[in-house]
Amino acid sequence: MMKQTILIVDDEPLARERLRRLAEDLPDYQVCGEAADGESTLARVAELQPDILLLDIRMPGVDGLEVASRLSQLSNPPAIIFCTAYDIYAIQAFDVQAIAYLLKPVRKIALAEALARAGRVNRVQLQVLAREHTGKSANQPEDEQMAVRTHRGTELIDIAGIRYCQADQKYVTIYHSRGETVSDYTLKDLETAYPRQLLRIHRNTLVGARFVQALKRTPAGHNLVLLRENLGELQVSRRHASSVRQWLQGQQSG
Repeated sequence: MMKQTILIVDDEPLARERLRRLAEDLPDYQVCGEAADGESTLARVAELQPDILLLDIRMPGVDGLEVASRLSQLSNPPAIIFCTAYDIYAIQAFDVQAIAYLLKPVRKIALAEALARAGRVNRVQLQVLAREHTGKSANQPEDEQMAVRTHRGTELIDIAGIRYCQADQKYVTIYHSRGETVSDYTLKDLETAYPRQLLRIHRNTLVGARFVQALKRTPAGHNLVLLRENLGELQVSRRHASSVRQWLQGQQSG
């Protein structure tokens, strides 16, 4: 499996060294370079095309927030994780679409979680970009596929064949026409990437829109989605029942 590449940016050599040590202790990542200020960071990103940026905020000249803002203009920017000694920039950090905001001294477990999140987002972004570049419309998903990393390697799943996705603790199981696949995507990742194909019916469940047949209410007052092709029923939360009902009405009127 190809490792995710990381560019470390900090004006303090000791801070860069510590982040490099932490990152290289994690098996799925490789540090591809370092930078000490904003201008050299922009140049290094253009040169190295890293997947992920570990980025300090307070630096001489162009600061980390400005670097992130400029990189966000790229068609496929690296995922950004801020690593800073100051918590006062958190809101601005998320304004420039940072994946995570870690306070120094960065702990290994926090870094590992942030890197995993960055990897998920990058893969979803790449698949959406690939869809756009090949001219595929979100309204024409018949031959669209999603790549999922599993313990067996990378598995391709037909989006049109996804029946439903359910979250259980850290993982999401995708139930599709060829079986079941455990994924490290979150439901939010999938919902964001495929808003027309996957419908939220519960905080733990997305359903493939083309498999939804009806919304029914049990005598006990619970809402259920009835799936086509005799695939059974799925629980709909009270919070999402109204939006599911509106979606079905829109399908019928359309």
